Amino acid sequence: MDLSIIIVNYNVKEFLQNLIHSIIKAGDKLTYEIIIADNASDDGSVDFICEKFPNIKLFANKENLGFGKANNQGLAIAKGKYILLINPDTIVQEDTFTKMIEFFERTPDAGLAGCKILNPDGTLQLACRRSFPGPWTSFCKVTGLSSMFPKSRLFARYNLTYLNENETYEVDAISGSFMMMRKEVYDKVGGFDEQFFMYGEDLDLCFRIQKAGYKVYYVHDTQIIHYKGESTKRSSIDETKHFYNAMHLFVKKHLSSSLIVEAILQTAIGARKLLAFMGRIRIVLLSILMDFVFFNLSLYAASLIYAKYIHSSFKFPKQYILLVYTIPAIIHIFCASLLKIYKRNSFSVLQNFGAIILSFFIFSSITFFFKEYAYSRAVIIITYILLFFSLTFWRVFIRLFFIKGLKLNELLKKKTLIIGINDTALKIAVKLNENHGDIRKIVGLIGFTSKDIGKNVEGYEVVGTTENILKVIDEYGVNEVIFSSEEIPYTKMMSIVASCKNENVEFNIIGDNLDFLVGKSNVSLLDNVPLIGLHYNISKPLFKFIKNVFDYTLSIILLIFVYPFVLVSGKFSKEKSDFKIFISSLSEVLKGKKSLVGPRNKIEQQNLFFGKPGLTGLWYIEGIYDEERLNIFYAKNQNIWLDIEILSKTLNKMWSK
Repeated sequence: MDLSIIIVNYNVKEFLQNLIHSIIKAGDKLTYEIIIADNASDDGSVDFICEKFPNIKLFANKENLGFGKANNQGLAIAKGKYILLINPDTIVQEDTFTKMIEFFERTPDAGLAGCKILNPDGTLQLACRRSFPGPWTSFCKVTGLSSMFPKSRLFARYNLTYLNENETYEVDAISGSFMMMRKEVYDKVGGFDEQFFMYGEDLDLCFRIQKAGYKVYYVHDTQIIHYKGESTKRSSIDETKHFYNAMHLFVKKHLSSSLIVEAILQTAIGARKLLAFMGRIRIVLLSILMDFVFFNLSLYAASLIYAKYIHSSFKFPKQYILLVYTIPAIIHIFCASLLKIYKRNSFSVLQNFGAIILSFFIFSSITFFFKEYAYSRAVIIITYILLFFSLTFWRVFIRLFFIKGLKLNELLKKKTLIIGINDTALKIAVKLNENHGDIRKIVGLIGFTSKDIGKNVEGYEVVGTTENILKVIDEYGVNEVIFSSEEIPYTKMMSIVASCKNENVEFNIIGDNLDFLVGKSNVSLLDNVPLIGLHYNISKPLFKFIKNVFDYTLSIILLIFVYPFVLVSGKFSKEKSDFKIFISSLSEVLKGKKSLVGPRNKIEQQNLFFGKPGLTGLWYIEGIYDEERLNIFYAKNQNIWLDIEILSKTLNKMWSK
């Protein structure tokens, strides 16, 4: 037999079908066998292979064994003179097999070879020819020198970008997506090291083959297309973690001849991992840096204004300059972090105002006890007035001029995923689009098996599964996930919520009669019944603190400046309007019995706090709706800006009567 073709498949049935068809055409003049090891796909791959290609030798694994171990299953039974290891998300040319075999026939020292591998856009996939990650090579790759100087033999050794892709030559390593070897090489060297789950095993095999006296070649005469990463997109596997674990293992196994070499390589790998993490949170880092800079610019400007117009001799003490320009900014950043303003996928504008208010109260309280730092109340007030403009300006500026291809109103919309693909999920999507199309953008649906991915269900695309939802959230910048309670068990819901605890995503369940927030829930099981601890905004300590400060501050202002006029007008008119009742009831707020905004009456439901009774609320301005629903909506979404909006609409309604 000329050739044994081994494929490890995981949830890429459609790609696998195309590959098999291309193999049949390419193997027209050869004797060959196809061996597939399926790593517990749930997209129907196994049934498809059995039905359409019964002659294929199939390992239907019950669990994901990893790339190396699954390939070894095929290698153990391969009978061809040559063995090809190829990824399922590839397509080969009609001449690929014959050209590669011809190369081996005329190159007796070749033990392993790979062809030219193209991305779907026609560009060269750099991993198809590589060097081993030695100290200097790794340093250049990690620091970006290889990308800055792609034609330099000194800096671009890892991906060999200084070499002509249209020439054949010996290399250190080739890509695991296409590796052809002589059967005798496998018999001598063995297969993949199963310590590597995914990534790194191809480098390890290349290293061992060369150590056994054979050479590894990049062959330009033929090419394939590789749709890179299709399997990992459809899994819950953290490929970044596996990649760096593989690099650590490779270094430890092959390149630790001295402590210095190992230390350099491990440091380089660790630095690369840190850079990858920083890349994921770059928007968070940028937001923190910009807030720090603009806070101090505002503070500096406030000191100049104060010195010029109020107190000409004012200046901060030189010995405290460093503290003056670091501690206040850090306090503000801490407050912003508490309000979860710093998100990986967006720049928050409205929530930024809440952070300014909170840090103002904290900063003002602290400086009262540290007068030696020369803060004056006027400087603080001027600083925070400037902050309202400066911190808002840079966010809006970046959105308008640096986030291209999106309209501002699109950026402000919640990006929503709906879990489920049945009629209930579709009704939810339609209802949200009809009633809340101005504030939500439906990204797509989440199915339950990989075979659902890519389906179009009544105009909504299935973009992922419950297993890889984290990747979908990251890829699309999702802000909200909605469950269809008819289609998914509560235990599964809670598992998803727990897995997304660091994603700053809001979770909602929509059932037959009620829309309620799951949020970052605490879940316990009692006799196998999930008990969901619901945490509404209204019950969070920080939200309660801000609400109380707002209530007391505004009530005092209204009692001082508005209440006297209400008293005087009462002497001329005995008619009690809603506005007079509202102002006259402010004393209840100061006593702590009521809030400016809240439910009509005190509510206790399932040990949940819905807020103090309010002088006004959604029940007042939206009285035509179900009051219970409005109370739950308010408790879920309460924040200072919602309270201000409700108060504004309340006054409009009162004055229009």
